[in-house]
Amino acid sequence: MTNILVTGGAGFIGSNFVHYWAEKYKSDRLVVLDALTYAGNLANLAGLSEKGNFHFIKGDICNQLLVTEILKTENIETIAHFAAESHVDRSILQPGAFIQTNVIGTFTLLEAFRHHRPTSNNPGVFLHVSTDEVYGSLSPTDPPFSETTPYAPNSPYSASKAGSDHLVRAYHHTYGLPTLITNCSNNYGAYQFPEKLIPLILTNILLGKNLPVYGDGQNIRDWLYVGDHCRALDAVIHKGTPGETYNIGGNNEVKNIDLVNLICDLMDELAPDLPVTPAKKLITFVQDRAGHDRRYSINATKITKELGWTPSVTVVEGLRQTVAWYLNHQDWWEPLLSVNS
Repeated sequence: MTNILVTGGAGFIGSNFVHYWAEKYKSDRLVVLDALTYAGNLANLAGLSEKGNFHFIKGDICNQLLVTEILKTENIETIAHFAAESHVDRSILQPGAFIQTNVIGTFTLLEAFRHHRPTSNNPGVFLHVSTDEVYGSLSPTDPPFSETTPYAPNSPYSASKAGSDHLVRAYHHTYGLPTLITNCSNNYGAYQFPEKLIPLILTNILLGKNLPVYGDGQNIRDWLYVGDHCRALDAVIHKGTPGETYNIGGNNEVKNIDLVNLICDLMDELAPDLPVTPAKKLITFVQDRAGHDRRYSINATKITKELGWTPSVTVVEGLRQTVAWYLNHQDWWEPLLSVNS
Protein backbone atom coordinates (compact mmCIF):
# COMPACT_ATOMS: atom_id res chain seq x y z
CA MET A 1 0.00 0.00 0.00
CA THR A 2 1.23 3.46 -0.94
CA ASN A 3 -0.15 6.86 0.05
CA ILE A 4 -0.11 9.18 -2.96
CA LEU A 5 -0.82 12.91 -3.11
CA VAL A 6 -2.11 13.95 -6.53
CA THR A 7 -1.99 17.71 -7.04
CA GLY A 8 -4.37 19.04 -9.68
CA GLY A 9 -6.21 15.75 -9.50
CA ALA A 10 -9.54 17.34 -10.47
CA GLY A 11 -8.10 18.61 -13.75
CA PHE A 12 -7.92 16.87 -17.10
CA ILE A 13 -4.81 14.68 -16.98
CA GLY A 14 -4.81 14.50 -13.18
CA SER A 15 -8.34 13.11 -12.94
CA ASN A 16 -7.65 10.53 -15.65
CA PHE A 17 -4.59 9.48 -13.66
CA VAL A 18 -6.62 9.21 -10.44
CA HIS A 19 -9.24 7.00 -12.11
CA TYR A 20 -6.51 4.87 -13.68
CA TRP A 21 -4.64 4.46 -10.41
CA ALA A 22 -7.73 3.76 -8.31
CA GLU A 23 -8.74 1.00 -10.69
CA LYS A 24 -5.31 -0.62 -10.99
CA TYR A 25 -3.95 -0.17 -7.46
CA LYS A 26 -7.03 -0.64 -5.31
CA SER A 27 -5.13 -0.85 -2.01
CA ASP A 28 -3.28 2.47 -2.49
CA ARG A 29 -4.62 5.59 -0.80
CA LEU A 30 -5.20 8.54 -3.13
CA VAL A 31 -5.31 12.06 -1.71
CA VAL A 32 -6.25 14.73 -4.25
CA LEU A 33 -5.36 18.39 -3.66
CA ASP A 34 -6.98 20.81 -6.09
CA ALA A 35 -7.88 24.50 -5.86
CA LEU A 36 -10.89 23.93 -8.16
CA THR A 37 -10.14 26.92 -10.36
CA TYR A 38 -11.93 27.12 -13.74
CA ALA A 39 -10.32 23.92 -15.10
CA GLY A 40 -10.69 21.86 -11.92
CA ASN A 41 -14.00 20.05 -11.65
CA LEU A 42 -15.23 17.68 -8.96
CA ALA A 43 -17.41 16.02 -11.59
CA ASN A 44 -14.17 14.64 -13.04
CA LEU A 45 -13.81 12.52 -9.91
CA ALA A 46 -17.34 11.14 -9.86
CA GLY A 47 -17.61 7.71 -8.33
CA LEU A 48 -14.42 7.93 -6.30
CA SER A 49 -15.78 9.58 -3.16
CA GLU A 50 -17.47 6.34 -2.07
CA LYS A 51 -14.12 4.58 -1.94
CA GLY A 52 -12.48 4.40 1.47
CA ASN A 53 -9.01 4.91 -0.01
CA PHE A 54 -9.83 8.25 -1.67
CA HIS A 55 -9.78 11.67 -0.05
CA PHE A 56 -10.31 15.06 -1.71
CA ILE A 57 -8.97 18.32 -0.27
CA LYS A 58 -9.74 21.71 -1.77
CA GLY A 59 -6.68 23.91 -1.47
CA ASP A 60 -3.83 25.78 -3.13
CA ILE A 61 -0.43 24.16 -3.71
CA CYS A 62 1.12 27.53 -2.82
CA ASN A 63 -0.18 27.17 0.73
CA GLN A 64 2.91 25.85 2.55
CA LEU A 65 1.12 25.17 5.85
CA LEU A 66 -1.64 23.21 4.14
CA VAL A 67 0.73 21.13 2.01
CA THR A 68 2.95 20.35 5.00
CA GLU A 69 -0.06 19.28 7.08
CA ILE A 70 -1.35 17.01 4.31
CA LEU A 71 2.00 15.27 3.91
CA LYS A 72 2.15 14.67 7.65
CA THR A 73 -1.41 13.66 8.47
CA GLU A 74 -1.85 11.49 5.36
CA ASN A 75 1.67 10.01 5.65
CA ILE A 76 2.27 10.79 1.99
CA GLU A 77 5.03 8.77 0.35
CA THR A 78 4.70 9.83 -3.29
CA ILE A 79 3.60 13.09 -4.89
CA ALA A 80 2.24 13.08 -8.45
CA HIS A 81 2.31 16.76 -9.35
CA PHE A 82 -0.14 17.73 -12.12
CA ALA A 83 -1.38 21.08 -10.78
CA ALA A 84 -0.58 23.81 -13.30
CA GLU A 85 -1.95 26.65 -15.31
CA SER A 86 -1.65 25.22 -18.81
CA HIS A 87 -3.44 27.25 -21.48
CA VAL A 88 -1.06 29.26 -23.68
CA ASP A 89 -3.63 31.91 -24.65
CA ARG A 90 -4.41 32.60 -21.01
CA SER A 91 -0.69 32.86 -20.22
CA ILE A 92 -0.34 35.59 -22.85
CA LEU A 93 -3.14 37.58 -21.23
CA GLN A 94 -2.36 36.84 -17.55
CA PRO A 95 1.22 35.59 -17.14
CA GLY A 96 1.35 36.30 -13.40
CA ALA A 97 -1.01 33.44 -12.56
CA PHE A 98 1.28 31.04 -14.40
CA ILE A 99 4.37 32.13 -12.48
CA GLN A 100 2.49 31.82 -9.20
CA THR A 101 1.04 28.34 -9.73
CA ASN A 102 3.66 26.70 -11.91
CA VAL A 103 6.83 28.09 -10.32
CA ILE A 104 5.92 29.12 -6.77
CA GLY A 105 3.51 26.22 -6.38
CA THR A 106 6.11 23.67 -7.45
CA PHE A 107 8.69 25.27 -5.15
CA THR A 108 6.23 25.05 -2.24
CA LEU A 109 5.63 21.36 -2.85
CA LEU A 110 9.34 20.62 -3.17
CA GLU A 111 10.12 22.40 0.09
CA ALA A 112 7.37 20.57 1.94
CA PHE A 113 8.44 17.22 0.51
CA ARG A 114 12.09 17.92 1.34
CA HIS A 115 11.27 18.32 5.03
CA HIS A 116 8.76 15.47 5.09
CA ARG A 117 9.81 11.97 6.04
CA PRO A 118 7.30 9.14 5.51
CA THR A 119 7.05 6.76 8.45
CA SER A 120 6.93 3.65 6.25
CA ASN A 121 9.87 1.99 4.55
CA ASN A 122 8.74 3.36 1.18
CA PRO A 123 10.98 6.36 0.31
CA GLY A 124 8.50 7.50 -2.33
CA VAL A 125 9.11 9.82 -5.28
CA PHE A 126 8.21 13.31 -6.43
CA LEU A 127 6.81 13.01 -9.96
CA HIS A 128 6.68 16.32 -11.83
CA VAL A 129 4.44 16.21 -14.91
CA SER A 130 5.61 18.75 -17.47
CA THR A 131 5.33 19.53 -21.17
CA ASP A 132 7.27 19.31 -24.42
CA GLU A 133 6.65 23.03 -24.90
CA VAL A 134 9.68 23.79 -22.69
CA TYR A 135 11.85 22.80 -25.67
CA GLY A 136 10.48 25.50 -27.96
CA SER A 137 9.64 24.99 -31.61
CA LEU A 138 10.87 22.67 -34.37
CA SER A 139 11.13 23.18 -38.11
CA PRO A 140 9.60 20.51 -40.39
CA THR A 141 13.01 18.85 -40.81
CA ASP A 142 14.32 19.05 -37.24
CA PRO A 143 14.70 15.81 -35.25
CA PRO A 144 12.15 15.28 -32.44
CA PHE A 145 12.73 16.59 -28.93
CA SER A 146 14.84 14.32 -26.73
CA GLU A 147 15.67 14.55 -23.04
CA THR A 148 18.89 16.39 -23.95
CA THR A 149 17.25 19.03 -26.16
CA PRO A 150 18.10 22.52 -24.81
CA TYR A 151 15.22 24.41 -23.24
CA ALA A 152 13.89 27.29 -25.37
CA PRO A 153 10.38 28.22 -24.13
CA ASN A 154 8.46 30.73 -26.23
CA SER A 155 5.38 31.57 -24.15
CA PRO A 156 4.81 32.60 -20.54
CA TYR A 157 3.22 29.18 -20.01
CA SER A 158 6.17 27.17 -21.33
CA ALA A 159 8.64 29.47 -19.55
CA SER A 160 6.87 28.88 -16.24
CA LYS A 161 6.94 25.12 -16.80
CA ALA A 162 10.63 25.30 -17.72
CA GLY A 163 11.28 27.13 -14.46
CA SER A 164 9.47 24.45 -12.48
CA ASP A 165 11.41 21.70 -14.28
CA HIS A 166 14.69 23.36 -13.31
CA LEU A 167 13.60 23.60 -9.68
CA VAL A 168 12.71 19.91 -9.57
CA ARG A 169 16.05 18.96 -11.11
CA ALA A 170 17.92 21.21 -8.67
CA TYR A 171 16.17 19.71 -5.65
CA HIS A 172 17.38 16.28 -6.70
CA HIS A 173 20.98 17.34 -7.24
CA THR A 174 21.18 19.68 -4.23
CA TYR A 175 19.10 17.86 -1.62
CA GLY A 176 18.99 14.30 -2.97
CA LEU A 177 15.20 14.43 -3.34
CA PRO A 178 13.91 11.40 -5.32
CA THR A 179 12.44 13.41 -8.17
CA LEU A 180 11.24 12.36 -11.62
CA ILE A 181 10.35 14.67 -14.51
CA THR A 182 8.17 13.79 -17.50
CA ASN A 183 7.73 16.01 -20.56
CA CYS A 184 4.70 14.97 -22.58
CA SER A 185 3.22 15.96 -25.92
CA ASN A 186 -0.34 17.25 -26.42
CA ASN A 187 -2.86 15.15 -24.50
CA TYR A 188 -6.47 14.51 -25.44
CA GLY A 189 -9.34 12.41 -24.13
CA ALA A 190 -12.14 12.51 -21.58
CA TYR A 191 -12.55 15.35 -19.07
CA GLN A 192 -10.55 17.92 -21.08
CA PHE A 193 -11.73 21.51 -20.49
CA PRO A 194 -13.52 22.92 -23.57
CA GLU A 195 -11.00 25.73 -24.22
CA LYS A 196 -8.47 23.21 -25.55
CA LEU A 197 -8.41 22.52 -29.29
CA ILE A 198 -10.05 19.10 -29.56
CA PRO A 199 -12.98 19.61 -27.14
CA LEU A 200 -13.44 23.15 -28.48
CA ILE A 201 -13.85 21.81 -32.02
CA LEU A 202 -16.16 19.03 -30.82
CA THR A 203 -18.48 21.29 -28.84
CA ASN A 204 -18.52 24.05 -31.46
CA ILE A 205 -19.62 21.53 -34.10
CA LEU A 206 -22.48 20.42 -31.85
CA LEU A 207 -23.50 24.06 -31.36
CA GLY A 208 -23.09 25.05 -35.02
CA LYS A 209 -20.38 27.59 -34.18
CA ASN A 210 -17.26 28.48 -36.17
CA LEU A 211 -14.20 26.24 -35.79
CA PRO A 212 -11.26 28.62 -35.25
CA VAL A 213 -7.95 27.49 -36.76
CA TYR A 214 -4.89 29.63 -36.05
CA GLY A 215 -2.90 31.04 -38.98
CA ASP A 216 -2.59 28.65 -41.92
CA GLY A 217 -3.39 25.55 -39.87
CA GLN A 218 -0.03 23.97 -40.68
CA ASN A 219 1.24 23.90 -37.08
CA ILE A 220 2.14 20.34 -36.14
CA ARG A 221 1.58 18.64 -32.80
CA ASP A 222 2.28 15.14 -31.50
CA TRP A 223 -0.96 13.85 -29.97
CA LEU A 224 -0.91 11.55 -26.93
CA TYR A 225 -4.05 9.77 -25.76
CA VAL A 226 -4.45 10.45 -22.04
CA GLY A 227 -4.85 6.76 -21.20
CA ASP A 228 -1.47 6.04 -22.76
CA HIS A 229 -0.02 8.93 -20.76
CA CYS A 230 -1.33 7.45 -17.50
CA ARG A 231 0.31 4.12 -18.30
CA ALA A 232 3.59 5.91 -18.97
CA LEU A 233 3.43 7.76 -15.65
CA ASP A 234 2.76 4.46 -13.90
CA ALA A 235 5.94 3.05 -15.45
CA VAL A 236 7.95 6.14 -14.46
CA ILE A 237 6.76 6.05 -10.84
CA HIS A 238 7.49 2.35 -10.40
CA LYS A 239 10.57 1.86 -12.58
CA GLY A 240 12.04 5.32 -13.26
CA THR A 241 15.47 6.31 -11.97
CA PRO A 242 15.34 9.25 -9.50
CA GLY A 243 16.81 12.40 -10.99
CA GLU A 244 15.97 11.36 -14.55
CA THR A 245 13.69 12.95 -17.15
CA TYR A 246 11.48 10.91 -19.49
CA ASN A 247 9.84 12.24 -22.65
CA ILE A 248 6.37 10.83 -23.37
CA GLY A 249 4.91 11.11 -26.87
CA GLY A 250 2.16 9.50 -28.90
CA ASN A 251 4.02 9.03 -32.20
CA ASN A 252 1.09 10.87 -33.80
CA GLU A 253 2.31 14.04 -35.53
CA VAL A 254 -0.65 15.80 -37.16
CA LYS A 255 -1.12 19.26 -38.70
CA ASN A 256 -3.79 21.27 -36.90
CA ILE A 257 -5.94 21.61 -40.00
CA ASP A 258 -5.76 17.86 -40.65
CA LEU A 259 -6.77 17.19 -37.05
CA VAL A 260 -9.78 19.51 -37.35
CA ASN A 261 -10.80 17.85 -40.62
CA LEU A 262 -10.56 14.43 -39.00
CA ILE A 263 -12.75 15.54 -36.09
CA CYS A 264 -15.27 16.98 -38.56
CA ASP A 265 -15.45 13.64 -40.40
CA LEU A 266 -15.94 11.72 -37.15
CA MET A 267 -18.66 14.11 -36.00
CA ASP A 268 -20.48 13.81 -39.33
CA GLU A 269 -20.39 10.03 -38.86
CA LEU A 270 -21.16 9.71 -35.15
CA ALA A 271 -23.24 12.75 -34.13
CA PRO A 272 -26.92 12.83 -35.09
CA ASP A 273 -28.72 15.97 -36.28
CA LEU A 274 -25.78 18.36 -36.46
CA PRO A 275 -26.89 21.97 -37.02
CA VAL A 276 -24.41 22.36 -39.92
CA THR A 277 -23.29 19.55 -42.24
CA PRO A 278 -20.77 18.75 -43.35
CA ALA A 279 -19.07 20.11 -40.26
CA LYS A 280 -16.09 21.31 -42.34
CA LYS A 281 -18.24 24.24 -43.46
CA LEU A 282 -17.64 25.74 -40.01
CA ILE A 283 -13.82 25.89 -40.33
CA THR A 284 -12.63 29.50 -40.00
CA PHE A 285 -8.99 30.61 -40.16
CA VAL A 286 -8.19 33.26 -37.53
CA GLN A 287 -5.21 35.46 -36.72
CA ASP A 288 -2.29 33.40 -35.49
CA ARG A 289 -1.42 33.23 -31.81
CA ALA A 290 1.48 35.42 -30.70
CA GLY A 291 4.71 33.41 -30.61
CA HIS A 292 2.92 30.32 -31.93
CA ASP A 293 5.35 27.36 -32.03
CA ARG A 294 5.38 25.69 -35.45
CA ARG A 295 5.99 22.05 -34.58
CA TYR A 296 6.38 19.75 -31.58
CA SER A 297 7.63 16.20 -31.84
CA ILE A 298 8.72 13.78 -29.12
CA ASN A 299 11.44 11.15 -29.23
CA ALA A 300 10.24 8.60 -26.65
CA THR A 301 13.08 6.14 -27.18
CA LYS A 302 14.37 6.46 -23.62
CA ILE A 303 11.14 5.52 -21.84
CA THR A 304 10.62 2.68 -24.31
CA LYS A 305 14.09 1.21 -23.87
CA GLU A 306 14.46 1.76 -20.13
CA LEU A 307 10.90 1.30 -18.84
CA GLY A 308 9.20 -0.72 -21.58
CA TRP A 309 6.43 1.75 -22.36
CA THR A 310 5.07 2.47 -25.83
CA PRO A 311 1.89 4.30 -26.89
CA SER A 312 -0.89 1.93 -27.93
CA VAL A 313 -3.61 4.26 -29.25
CA THR A 314 -3.43 5.85 -32.70
CA VAL A 315 -4.82 9.34 -33.14
CA VAL A 316 -7.73 7.99 -35.23
CA GLU A 317 -8.66 5.44 -32.56
CA GLY A 318 -8.21 7.92 -29.73
CA LEU A 319 -10.25 10.61 -31.44
CA ARG A 320 -13.09 8.18 -32.07
CA GLN A 321 -13.16 7.29 -28.37
CA THR A 322 -12.95 10.97 -27.42
CA VAL A 323 -15.77 12.01 -29.75
CA ALA A 324 -17.97 9.24 -28.36
CA TRP A 325 -17.23 10.34 -24.79
CA TYR A 326 -18.19 13.96 -25.43
CA LEU A 327 -21.34 12.93 -27.29
CA ASN A 328 -22.35 10.81 -24.28
CA HIS A 329 -21.44 13.41 -21.66
CA GLN A 330 -23.14 16.62 -22.71
CA ASP A 331 -24.19 17.09 -19.09
CA TRP A 332 -20.48 17.32 -18.20
CA TRP A 333 -19.25 19.83 -20.80
CA GLU A 334 -22.31 22.04 -21.33
CA PRO A 335 -22.09 23.82 -17.91
CA LEU A 336 -18.42 24.57 -18.60
CA LEU A 337 -19.09 26.64 -21.70
CA SER A 338 -20.03 29.70 -19.66
CA VAL A 339 -16.73 29.39 -17.78
CA ASN A 340 -14.91 29.22 -21.10
CA SER A 341 -16.59 32.27 -22.64
